[in-house]
Amino acid sequence: MRANAAIKPAVEVVNFGCRVNLVEGEALRQLALSQGCDNLVIVNSCTVTAEAARQVRQTIRRLKREAPERRIFVTGCGAQIDPSSFAAMPEVDRVIGTFEKTQPESFAEHESRVAVSDVFARREADLPSVAGIEEHTRAFLAIQTGCDHRCSFCIIPFGRGASRSMPLAQLRDAVSACLDKGVAEIVLTGVDLTAYGKDLPDTPGLANALREVLKIAPDLPRLRLSSIDCIETDADFLDLMASDPRLMPHLHLSLQSGDDLILKRMKRRHSRADAVEFCAALRASRPEIVFGADLIAGFPTETEDMFENTLALVEDCGLTHLHVFPFSPRPGTPAARMPQLAPSLIKERAAHLREAGAKALRRHLDQQIGKRLTLLAERGGVARAEDFTKVRIEGADAGRIIEMTIAGHDGEMLGCA
Repeated sequence: MRANAAIKPAVEVVNFGCRVNLVEGEALRQLALSQGCDNLVIVNSCTVTAEAARQVRQTIRRLKREAPERRIFVTGCGAQIDPSSFAAMPEVDRVIGTFEKTQPESFAEHESRVAVSDVFARREADLPSVAGIEEHTRAFLAIQTGCDHRCSFCIIPFGRGASRSMPLAQLRDAVSACLDKGVAEIVLTGVDLTAYGKDLPDTPGLANALREVLKIAPDLPRLRLSSIDCIETDADFLDLMASDPRLMPHLHLSLQSGDDLILKRMKRRHSRADAVEFCAALRASRPEIVFGADLIAGFPTETEDMFENTLALVEDCGLTHLHVFPFSPRPGTPAARMPQLAPSLIKERAAHLREAGAKALRRHLDQQIGKRLTLLAERGGVARAEDFTKVRIEGADAGRIIEMTIAGHDGEMLGCA
């Protein structure tokens, strides 16, 4: 998560949470350097779960113990939502809000330790165009931020504000900058990625954004999407996913539950049938596609039968890569006021979901043995197949696209012959 160099960089960023934070973290580093900052750590926080918030505070304390002379600035969703708690930490020198972190003056000398304003007052996208991230082979472009929905368990809209999209002209420039760096894969990411364009003139939509990228980057081998909401996709998106092989055959879905009543109580906008039909439709047109998903275990009022519906979704949707979250009540959300399950039961259900995910992954890995796959080499002897499966490799330069024959796996990663 953080650099382990013997000599500390002038500005170090410790990112938590989503890929949007990853992109913004690099922009924060560059912005702080442009203002002459030195001996600074920027903690880019996440507060999606109580555990995420705990890890942020734990890391802040550790950072100060390791290097007491370094200043610590805290930003990200946690800083926006709960600035006073971070300001109360003696280790923290400054707390910077969601809007303020894009402003150069936020990194100048200040008497005030807190700079946090109303995130819902902002309508500009204020998304950074970062062509590359240190120590990352792929280029991540955050083209959307914020969320207009109010899922009952989610606090993130209060950290990110309303949905805002990167204008197409800025997107074109950002893609061109990535191409100038010679990247072989671009990943488009966002807080609610499938809401892209709804706030822009003529509401271009995500499929149009994808076409723009593919049009101006005809030689780009790989274009990948981060997490999407299946109910926000349309026929245009499905047609494009099915027809252009440069769009990687992997989608990570924000599903959360496989039970219709729990989905309603979550204030999700899709049904169980919607998720199953979406996966089936894409698999019919592109059989090699692989799906990942976010799933929450132990949502308030979840009965055993409701949980079994979520467990069965792994098979019914053909999910391969699972992100399992034990339910964690976030203060200020409706779900925090609902009847809660026992922590031990939540933990048990999360473990069962992870077991189902591990079984599904092993089955997928078994099916790859003997195949010759196209891989993007990353650092550390690891590569990614087109369907996002990890592959252990040796001797390939990071950033190169190679072909290798799969000889086996260890239950988590493929191995080459």
